[in-house]
Amino acid sequence: MELNVYNRKGEDTGRKVALNDSVFGVEPNDHAIYLDVKQHLANRRQGTHKTKERSEISGSTRKLGRQKGGGGARRGDIKSPLLKGGARVFGPKPRDYHFKLNKKVKQLARRSALAYKLQNKEIMVIEDFNFEAPKTKEFTSMVKDLKIANKKLLFVFAESNKNVYLSARNVQKAQVQTVSGLNTYRVLNTNCLVITESALAEINNF
Repeated sequence: MELNVYNRKGEDTGRKVALNDSVFGVEPNDHAIYLDVKQHLANRRQGTHKTKERSEISGSTRKLGRQKGGGGARRGDIKSPLLKGGARVFGPKPRDYHFKLNKKVKQLARRSALAYKLQNKEIMVIEDFNFEAPKTKEFTSMVKDLKIANKKLLFVFAESNKNVYLSARNVQKAQVQTVSGLNTYRVLNTNCLVITESALAEINNF
């Protein structure tokens, strides 16, 4: 599979780049994608949720009513979960949501996500570029020239590009990412994947 290469003005350079079939041409595995995205979102959780249980709240321990003959359920002190202002039963406690996922599963999930993007024609390859200084206006102008405005965008570079990153930081629905930080969640959470030529050379080795 080959894609045309565009410059930052949205013009076709007349050149084509080959996409590695072992990366972009795999049969997408939905379950691997599910597991990888689930792990990514789980690892982002702080896990600091906490509610007080019966032994942790303040209040008298005096028994409010007799054990039998009251006509209702048994209840103890004012801290009972049955009463307003009482403790919570089996409430959440701080925990770690991280879990392990095999490298080959993550690799398959990432390749599957890229394959889906190619099938949906949501991948664009552009020449390597840089800005002389961080300018949001220059970035938005480039997006309009590429005819991908009003879409959720992800620009992928081979190496960190500070000027482009700062230029896109205030643009809604636009993100800049290096190849080393590319994951299944980021690939799927975009409407258009814009990859530079040097970045594509690295992605072909995924």
